[in-house]
Amino acid sequence: MFERLRAMLIKEFIQVFRDPRMRIVLFVLPALQTIIFGYAVNMDVKNIPTAIFDRDNSSESRELAAIMASSGYFRIVKHIGSDDEARKLLDRGTVRLVLGFEHGFSEKLRGGETAPLQALLDGSDSNTAGVVMGYLARLATEYNGRLQSAYLSRLAGQTPRIGRVELASRAWFNPNLESPPFYVPAVITNILFVITMLLSSMAIVREKEIGTIEQVIVTPIRKGEFILGKTLPFVLIGYIDVFLISAVGALVFDTPVRGSLWLLFLATTLFLMSSLGIGLLISTVSHTQQQAMMSAFFIIFPAMLLSGFAFPIENMPEPAQWLTLLNPLRYYMVIIRGIFMKGVGFGIIWPQLAALAGIGVVVLLVAVARFKKTVG
Repeated sequence: MFERLRAMLIKEFIQVFRDPRMRIVLFVLPALQTIIFGYAVNMDVKNIPTAIFDRDNSSESRELAAIMASSGYFRIVKHIGSDDEARKLLDRGTVRLVLGFEHGFSEKLRGGETAPLQALLDGSDSNTAGVVMGYLARLATEYNGRLQSAYLSRLAGQTPRIGRVELASRAWFNPNLESPPFYVPAVITNILFVITMLLSSMAIVREKEIGTIEQVIVTPIRKGEFILGKTLPFVLIGYIDVFLISAVGALVFDTPVRGSLWLLFLATTLFLMSSLGIGLLISTVSHTQQQAMMSAFFIIFPAMLLSGFAFPIENMPEPAQWLTLLNPLRYYMVIIRGIFMKGVGFGIIWPQLAALAGIGVVVLLVAVARFKKTVG
């Protein structure tokens, strides 16, 4: 019995390890995924892109802005001069927070009054917005304590009227900081990527396994037509999935699409070019469906983590942030959240659309070229 079992085990190990690609999938890829996950999974909220709208332009307002910047939580990226500029920055996602100092901010503090500090937050990411509000409240409290100490030391023996900063925060796009408006668009992105990529990664390799690829090659059908015929059904499935999840989100979770449906259709088409192209590329380099599935999952999980789905990209180390630039999920996530929650138009999200188009064209061309080398 043990000899037979031993022989069977040896046979299975030889069968698994004789393929160099399988050895890479089993040992190299898990190590790479561990490194990527370790950098990408970061629950800390730091380096929050922040704009300053300082109408007061006083030493007190500049001091408080400097305290915010030196805390490590906020990164001042721009000083602005109008409400319209603040709206555009929040719409584009360039900043997550706009701090506003009204005229008379310093005078109220010096006169012992309450000086409001206005904070406009991007509420599309409810988790981050909640954490940011907590940071702001704590820093405002610390600043009030510093004011009190400074006035008391300056006016020893007297009872001065001490001003204080009062935080007045408002979350745009998601005033109640609810989770469904943030997660429903992300669910659409992830499900669409997983389904279309897995299906397309099996498309050609399945023909190889059952031996029908040679029969297809000798037919009059062109290779481009063959790939188009393989991918179009998955494109239609992707559109149906987007429609179904959007309908469920609107009816069950009250997260309707606030932007243009045609723009959503365009963005989905460009995203499908990328996901199907990656799947086809995997299918052309894989010999078995098992290899194709394992390779697809190796790409799927890092792509999700590096998309900004749950962890803000600005919190990741700089090498990981550069890596996200190659990730189509990153761009589609920004687009679909903007359309769902902010109702943004083409003028706001055209950079993400252009990036998706570029990635999709390149990946599809590489997949087609690889397919020709494989079967030609």
